[in-house]
Amino acid sequence: MSFLKKPFRKIKDLSSSNNPSSNNSSDSVTGTSASTTSTNVATGNGISNGTSNGKALSLNGNSTSKRQSQEIISADRQRRSMDKARTKAENKKRQSMARIKDEKFLEEGPPDLTKLYRPYSMNMSKRWNHEHRVLFKDIDWEKSEGNILSFRARIHTLRRMSAKLVFIVFRQQTITIQGVLQSFKPHDQVKNGESNVGTISEQMVRSVEHYPSETIVVVYAKLRKSQKRVKNATVHDYELEVYEVHKVGDLTENVPFTVYDAENINRDKEDVDDEDDENSLLSDESPKPNRPPRQSQDFSRISLDKVIGDKLASRSSMDVSRQHRSLPQRVRLNNRIVDLRTAPSQAIFRIQSGICSLFRSYLDTQGFIEIHTPKLQGGATESGATVFEVNYFGRPAFLAQSPQLAKQMCIAADFERVYEIGAVFRAEDSNTPRHMTEYTGLDLEMALEEHYYEALNIIDGMFKNLWQGIYDRYSKEIDVISHYYPHEKVKWLDVTPRLSFSEGVQMLKDSGWVEENGKPPSELEDLSTRAEIRLGALVKEKYDTDYYILDKFPASVRPFYAMPDPTDERFTNSFDIFMRGQEILTGGQRIHDAKFLEKRMKQKGIKPDSMTEYLEGFRWGAPPHAGCGIGLERLTYLFLNLGNIRLASLFARDPKSFPAKPPTLALRHDEASTTNPPWERDDVEETTTGERLSEDDKKQLQPLEKLIANYGDAANTSWLDKRYQVYRHPSTGAAQGYIIYNNYAIAIGDPLCAKSQYPQIISAYLQFLKDSNKDLKPLWMIAGKEVEEYLGEKFLWRTLACISEERANPRDNPALKDSVLARKVRHAEKEGIKNNEIPSNEAVPEEIKAKIDEGIQNWQKGRKGTQVHLTQIRPWIDQEHRRYYYASGPNSSIHAIVVLHQLSPKNGYQVKFSLEFPSAPSGTIESLILFSLKSIAASDPETKQVTFGTGAMSTLEGGRNLGKHKVKALRKAYETINRQFRLTNKSEFREKMGCWDEPVFVCYPRGGLGAGGIRAIMGFLEEDS
Repeated sequence: MSFLKKPFRKIKDLSSSNNPSSNNSSDSVTGTSASTTSTNVATGNGISNGTSNGKALSLNGNSTSKRQSQEIISADRQRRSMDKARTKAENKKRQSMARIKDEKFLEEGPPDLTKLYRPYSMNMSKRWNHEHRVLFKDIDWEKSEGNILSFRARIHTLRRMSAKLVFIVFRQQTITIQGVLQSFKPHDQVKNGESNVGTISEQMVRSVEHYPSETIVVVYAKLRKSQKRVKNATVHDYELEVYEVHKVGDLTENVPFTVYDAENINRDKEDVDDEDDENSLLSDESPKPNRPPRQSQDFSRISLDKVIGDKLASRSSMDVSRQHRSLPQRVRLNNRIVDLRTAPSQAIFRIQSGICSLFRSYLDTQGFIEIHTPKLQGGATESGATVFEVNYFGRPAFLAQSPQLAKQMCIAADFERVYEIGAVFRAEDSNTPRHMTEYTGLDLEMALEEHYYEALNIIDGMFKNLWQGIYDRYSKEIDVISHYYPHEKVKWLDVTPRLSFSEGVQMLKDSGWVEENGKPPSELEDLSTRAEIRLGALVKEKYDTDYYILDKFPASVRPFYAMPDPTDERFTNSFDIFMRGQEILTGGQRIHDAKFLEKRMKQKGIKPDSMTEYLEGFRWGAPPHAGCGIGLERLTYLFLNLGNIRLASLFARDPKSFPAKPPTLALRHDEASTTNPPWERDDVEETTTGERLSEDDKKQLQPLEKLIANYGDAANTSWLDKRYQVYRHPSTGAAQGYIIYNNYAIAIGDPLCAKSQYPQIISAYLQFLKDSNKDLKPLWMIAGKEVEEYLGEKFLWRTLACISEERANPRDNPALKDSVLARKVRHAEKEGIKNNEIPSNEAVPEEIKAKIDEGIQNWQKGRKGTQVHLTQIRPWIDQEHRRYYYASGPNSSIHAIVVLHQLSPKNGYQVKFSLEFPSAPSGTIESLILFSLKSIAASDPETKQVTFGTGAMSTLEGGRNLGKHKVKALRKAYETINRQFRLTNKSEFREKMGCWDEPVFVCYPRGGLGAGGIRAIMGFLEEDS
C-alpha cells in the first residue's frame, strides 16, 4: 500500500536536521525535541539580525521566515482542529439531547401522535385482531391505487431528505417499493387557508430515520402513483404514502452488509477508488483539478446521510445506478443469513424448489412412489474411505453415502419404482467449488423388464421435462440471477447424444488431449474434471448441445453393485449424464443375484457380514433393476452457472466446516465470567478470594482487572490507562478498549471475553461506534488471529502483520545458550547486584515505592526524541494481579525494576515493565528479568508462557484482502521506517531472552486507513520527551 510512503517520507525529512530545504510539513507525524530547540534558536537569530549582515544572514533570514510560516500554519491547523473537535462535540451533544427528547415524546407525548410509530411489544400474542396484511406479490398495483395497505416488511434502505421528509424502500423477499414519510403540523397549528393533512410529527420522522436497514416493521400506507419512475425499487410506477410505522424488533448486532449493499455495490469500482485514494497519498494532498471527488465507502452513509439540494424535486431521489455485481462470495457465505435475503439468493432457491417439484411430479406420472430411507447404516455403502463414522451407543455406525442400499431393498420388496429427495454424506476432503461433504440427493430406482435403457429413457425424459419446466415457470427468477451470474440458456436436443465411455476417450485423444502428467486418457480409468470439461466442449462443438449421456463406464471406477457389461466385463451397464461439461448424474443397472453380489463385494474388499440386512433381500429374490443419483446443489449451480456449488446450498458443509475449538481453561475469577455473567447466576456467592458477593455486586459489570486476568493478553493491560475508553457489552459484560484520535476509533487488542463470543462482541462494538458517532472511522491494532479472521472474512477488512507478541518460556534459561548474556549476568553479580521479589500476598513497602518512583523519573529524563508506546508507566495500579521484582546495589540503592502482570491462564504473564535506571551496572536488567521468570515459574506452576508485549517484526507480511502490489509497496515502506527508527532494537534484545514471535495484526476497512489513519496511529503511539 503505497499510501505509507508519503507520511513516512515526511518523518524521514523531519529527522534530517542538516538539510535546510527539507519540506517539514506541519502534518508530519513525528519530530524530536532536539530539532525543536534548534529551530527556536535559529528563529531568534533571524529576528534579531534582520538582513543587514550580508548573504549568510539573508539565507538565515529566509530560513527564519520559512520556520515562522510553518509555525503559523501549524498553529492555524491546530486551532481549526480544536474548533472542529468542539463543533463535533456540540453536535453530538445536541443530537443526544434531541434523541432523549424524542424518546420522552414517544413515552409522554399526545397519544394521537405517538401511536403512529410506537414499537410493538416483543410478545405480540396478547391479542389477535385478525388484521389483513398484504403480500406485495399478491397486489394488483393498478387496481389497488388509492387503497390503504397494511403489511410487514424490512427496511431495504432509508434516506433522510430533511427534518420532515424521509424516503424508505420497503422489501418483502424480492419485491421492493418506495415509501414516503413526511411530517405535518398538528391541526391546531394550521393557519387559515394552509394546506396540511395528517398528524405525522417531526419526532416520528426523526425516530424512523434512525431505524437501521434490515429492521422489520409493520406499515400502514396509501398506495399512489409515483410522480417519476422509481428505478431503485422493483415497483417502478407506484409508491406508498406512509401513515404508520411500527418496529417489530431491534437489530442487536451490526449487520456486516445490507441487502441493499449486496445488490448495488460494484466491487471493481470500489477497488479502483481505493487504489486512487492510496496512490494520491504519494503526491501532494491538494486535489487534482480534473479529478472527481472520491465517493464514500460507507454505504450506510450514502443511503442515510447525503442530502440533495432540491429535496422535493423528484420522487426518484432514492434512485442510484444499479450495479449488477454482488459482494465477494467469501463475505456472502460467511454472512449467509443476510445473503439469503438478497434477490439472487431468493431466486436461486425458488428455482431449486422448482427442480424438486418437477422431479417429483414427473416421476409421479411414471408410477414412482416417494420413500424416506434411514441415514444411519451399519456399514459403508460404497467405500469405507469416504464414509463418516459415528458412535451409535458405543458401537460403530455410518452416515449414508447414498440411499442406494435402501432403494434396492425396496425394489426387492416389490415397490417396483421409488424415488427419494434426502441428505447424502461424503467424507471426501475435497475443497473445490464443486464438492461438499453433505448435499441433497435426488435418487430413483426401478425394476427392469428387459434392458437398463428403460431406466435411462425415463431419466432422460425427466431431465428434458425439468429444463423446460424451469424456463417456463421461473423466467423472472432466471432473469434476476443472470444480472449477477451471466449464463447462456442450456441447450438440449430432442434425441440426446449417447456416447460410450470408450468413444468419449477416443474423442479426447483425437483432439490431442493429454492429462496433467502428459499421458493420454485411458478407457479403463476415470476421467479427470479437466477432461470432462474438455469432452463437454467437444460434444458442444460436434452436436450443439450442453446435455449428453456417457455410457458403459469401466468397472474399475464403479461400486461393487454395478452390473458388468454382458459383452466385456471390463465395463459396466452404468452411465453418467453431463451438463455444461460436468457430471450431474451417476446411474446404471445393479447386480440382483445374491451369489454374484457377494463375490463382487469381496473383490472390492467389503465383508458381506457387515451388510447382512442388505443381502437378505437378494437372497430372497429381487428383480433386475436400475437407478441413479443426482446432486441437487450441483444440478442447480451448473444449470444457473453460479460458479460455486456453495451458492446453491442453504448452509454449505465442506471439509473446513466446524473448525476445531481450543480447549477451555478454568478462569482465574469465575465470578467475572462473560459466558455466564454474575447477574445471571445463582451459584456464585463469593469471589475467588473468599469475599461475599452482595446483590448489588451481582448487578455490577465485571471489574476490568478481573476480565484481564480471565481473558486478557498483553495489549489488554494498557486499557487500565486513563486515556483509553472501554466499551462494555450490556448483556455479557465483555469489554473492548479503544482510543479516539482525530476521526479514528482505534481498537487495541482482542475483546475481553470467551473466544466463542468474539463475533457477537466485535459486531456490537462496531455498531456502538456507528450509533455513537457516525464520523468515527474504525481501526483495529494488535488483533489476534481469531479477530483478524473475523474482520477479514466477515467484513472484508484488510489486514497486515508488522508486529508480534514476543513470548518466552519462563522455564528456559537463555543464559545457558548465550555466552554474552551469561557474561552480563556474571558482571552484575560481581558488582554486588542483588535481585529481590516482593511476595504476592504483601503490599509494596512505601520506601521501596519511593526509590523506584525516583528511579523511573531519572530514567524518563534520559529519554530523548519520539517514543512509541502503548501504555503509560504506572507500576502501582492493579497490584492484586501484579508481581514486583527489583535489583538493589550494595548501598541499598535500586537499579532496576521488573513488573509482571497476570494475564489469562493461556497467556500467563506479561513483562509489563522492565526498566534499568541510570548508572546501573551492565547486565542488571538481564539478570533481573531472568530472575523474575524463574521465580514466576516456581510460584505459579500452571504458567506456560510469558509475553514481553508487542514488538516490531523484521519484515511486514500481508494478511487478507490485500493485493500483491500493495503488500510489496507497504513492505518496502516498512523496511525504510524500521531502519530509520530502529524499531526492532527492542525485539533483538528480547530475542536474546529466548522469545519467539506470535504475529498480531493491524486491520482496517476498505478505504479506511490512508494517511489520516497512519497519522492517527502514530499520533496515538507517540510520546515526546
